[in-house]
Amino acid sequence: MASDERFSLELNEQFAERRLGAVRNPVVEGPVSDWATDFSHVEPEWANDMYEIQAGLRTRCPIARTERFGGAWLPLRYDDIAAIAHDTERFTSRTVVMGNFRPPLDAAPMGVTPPISSDPPFHHPARKLLLPPFTKSEILKLEPATRAYCHELIDAFDGRDTVDAAVEYAQHIPMRVIGDMLGFPPEDADEFRVFVENALEGINLPPEQRIANMGQLYEYLVAQVHDHIENPRDDLTSYLLNCELEGEKLNAFHVTGTMALLLIAGIDTTWSAIGASLWHLAKTPKDLERIVTDRSLLPTATEEFLRAYAPVTMARLVRDDMEWNGVDMKAEDWILLSFPAANRDPDQFERADEVVIDREVNRHAAFGLGIHRCLGSHLARMELRVALEVWLERIPAFSLADPAAVVWSKGQVRGPRTIPMRIG
Repeated sequence: MASDERFSLELNEQFAERRLGAVRNPVVEGPVSDWATDFSHVEPEWANDMYEIQAGLRTRCPIARTERFGGAWLPLRYDDIAAIAHDTERFTSRTVVMGNFRPPLDAAPMGVTPPISSDPPFHHPARKLLLPPFTKSEILKLEPATRAYCHELIDAFDGRDTVDAAVEYAQHIPMRVIGDMLGFPPEDADEFRVFVENALEGINLPPEQRIANMGQLYEYLVAQVHDHIENPRDDLTSYLLNCELEGEKLNAFHVTGTMALLLIAGIDTTWSAIGASLWHLAKTPKDLERIVTDRSLLPTATEEFLRAYAPVTMARLVRDDMEWNGVDMKAEDWILLSFPAANRDPDQFERADEVVIDREVNRHAAFGLGIHRCLGSHLARMELRVALEVWLERIPAFSLADPAAVVWSKGQVRGPRTIPMRIG
């Protein structure tokens, strides 16, 4: 296949802006006056203490409001979050990242990063296309290479007694795994990190900068597409290029949008989950000792880390003006679905704010709820499990070198970006 007219378009501002939207809102930054009426998930206070803020809000106003980002709502109860996540009639998913842009209405039903941004009826067939590469049996084939890479990362510690578990370990694992799945060069990993941070933490940048950042991402993706057209191989990118929907090949926006989803979501969520799990064990010697002594606890501990430190919050947009559970929502208002808040709702979980590593009943929402539940959950679980198994095998004794130096990411995916760790 020497050419493909689907990808003959030139990348330009219009291409990038279609991903973000034409409706722009003023950038609002600065201290929050009241989390119930002025919340902002991009302020440092949120990154540092999201759980305490959400717990306080849950008792005051189960649905918080802000005028930032052009207007948004934040439900805090599990039942409200689940109800919105399942309601595709009144809430659209055409973008799942809240920021100073709203994509145009005609972005639906495909959305900007299908299938997670797709509304019915487009969603079901678009999601179905991606299920085969993410079955449990297919993901298990990736485990040996993932395990070997984890060992390689620890080998690089080279006998040091202090390392950064986020920078030198957690972030690299999903970058390598999803990069390999997509058929991207491993030496491009530093670019992946920039793409992730631009997409998820740069949502309040000036519009021109956001458009430029998105342009860089899609220039990279289209370059990879052209390389795959010239050199077909057995990977996810070639798979997407050959997929058909209703008898036709996927268009350029569908292919690159899905590639962006897999790259961004496939890296940051797992990077955050691995880092948060290691951070918890480093600061909780009792739990570390129990797991090192009894490795059979690791499966339940892993699920509990996912519940207690669920990294992902997803966005929706209100379709039409309406009254919902006592609040007046306007068309195009944002909704932030905080799965971390759902997972710490005391009406849903006993000892909700405690990390109970032998918790037996744990129907958490770390992978989302409703039709957009994460299709990569088998992949994320494998990476988290293997990352912890290898670390605990190689480094059974470790602690935080400087608890105050741990830095958490802002935005809709929360995880530790630096974890100075004392090992041995």
